[in-house]
Amino acid sequence: MKIESSAFANGQGIPQKYTCQGTDVSPALKWSEAPQNVKTFALIADDPDAPIGTWVHWVVYDLPANAHDLPEGVAKTDHANGGTQGINDFKKIGYGGPCPPPGKTHRYFFKLYALDTALGLRPGATKQQVEQAMKGHILAQAEVMGTYQRR
Repeated sequence: MKIESSAFANGQGIPQKYTCQGTDVSPALKWSEAPQNVKTFALIADDPDAPIGTWVHWVVYDLPANAHDLPEGVAKTDHANGGTQGINDFKKIGYGGPCPPPGKTHRYFFKLYALDTALGLRPGATKQQVEQAMKGHILAQAEVMGTYQRR
């Protein structure tokens, strides 16, 4: 399975538009080569370089099996684009863009999971709740990573 963004190339800089210094909208993502028997997808975006430990920027789950992308600017609502959104470490539903301490470059991983089941979690689930529910149900996974340095 593959995932990519039209906003940034893997390992390259994330444009300011998608960060706390811009309009803080989610970047477009698209994926391909998912397993045949996938029932749903889940997406977790996080920053392992945060000073207090991994910082969660986005949690989306129960995206339908026929989904192949998320457009730019997914609504920050409980349900969007056929999926359910969890809470990020900003304590908000939906996407919260990169916002590292000034002068530090951080990495942001957008991890996609193909699952053999629907998780059925309520809106606002945490990354930990989603990861627990996914155990034993991951058919494939892929990731794309971007970087950002706040000035």
